[in-house]
Amino acid sequence: MKRLEEGESTWPSRKDVVSCAEVCGTWREICKDIVPSPEFCGKLTFPVSLKQPGPRDGLIQCFVKRDKSTSTYYLYLCLSPAVLSESGKFLLAAKRNRRTTYTEYIISMDPNNISRSTNGYVGKMRSNFLGTKFVVYDTQPPYNAGSLVSCGRGSRRISSRKVSPKVPTASYPIARVNYELNVLGTRGPRRMNCTMHSIPASALDPEGTVPGQPKKLFLPGSSSCEESFRSANTSSSSRFSVTERSLDFSSCRFSEAKERPLVLRNKEPRWHEQLQCWCLNFRGRVTVASVKNFQVQQQTQAPSSSSAPDHDKVILQFGKVAKDMFTMDYRYPLSAFQAFTICLTSFDSKLACE
Repeated sequence: MKRLEEGESTWPSRKDVVSCAEVCGTWREICKDIVPSPEFCGKLTFPVSLKQPGPRDGLIQCFVKRDKSTSTYYLYLCLSPAVLSESGKFLLAAKRNRRTTYTEYIISMDPNNISRSTNGYVGKMRSNFLGTKFVVYDTQPPYNAGSLVSCGRGSRRISSRKVSPKVPTASYPIARVNYELNVLGTRGPRRMNCTMHSIPASALDPEGTVPGQPKKLFLPGSSSCEESFRSANTSSSSRFSVTERSLDFSSCRFSEAKERPLVLRNKEPRWHEQLQCWCLNFRGRVTVASVKNFQVQQQTQAPSSSSAPDHDKVILQFGKVAKDMFTMDYRYPLSAFQAFTICLTSFDSKLACE
């Protein structure tokens, strides 16, 4: 197992590591001790890696393929350094469903059946009518699950008796993404900020960590789902009542946790006089100009010159490389799931922001 972990660093040969972990329960425990999380090894090995923070040093390079005919988006891990290479390992899929007053994205590990009723369901995201405010929901309880307060008067509770006992009805609001309205109607780039309620701002400190990292992934088909919830590193009980969020985003509020949540903001592009366009340095990972392109870093009150180096790093970048194909690179403290949901917000049309 150690030889495989040290020698097989890329897919598809790395699937031998997963095969070893599937032998039996004892082998799985061995693999947990030998195979580090993405934060320390920079590799996505097991499904739970999609909910764990990315590497501190370097970026995990992925790409997103869009299918406009079905309003579906697929996330792949890059297997080649070439920007336009379509060889990749499938990670996640998302399907957009338009409603009368909002838009909902269902996120799943099953590319063929993207639904909340399948074993691959891992979370969802909802937006308001204008596509300017988004709330990300996770089936994984964060470390501060008890402090996340549901909002709105019209929220409805889902009784556990109405659904299969094997399907977790938990839906924790872990993040909020807002796009600023363009009141004056001037032409320019979008401005967005992301409040990561499941990640404290202290996570970017030199000795900081992301608390409550999952040891296993909560899947609807797991017979030990209830046991998995009890084993999670969270202060809340496994009987934590889950409330579906109201769609009144204006009244949405989150309780003030003991630790200040991490707030990310897109990096403002610079105007290029010769090219007559807004520009960002994606270091060759983005090749097509698009209003969807963005880079995200921590929002700091102090000037960048006096802030810590880790606070100025680009944590997530997303951009177009071809028709219906985009690159997505992320790092600590975001996970692949969190980064993917933030990138999905860029696809919604935002007439009020442009």
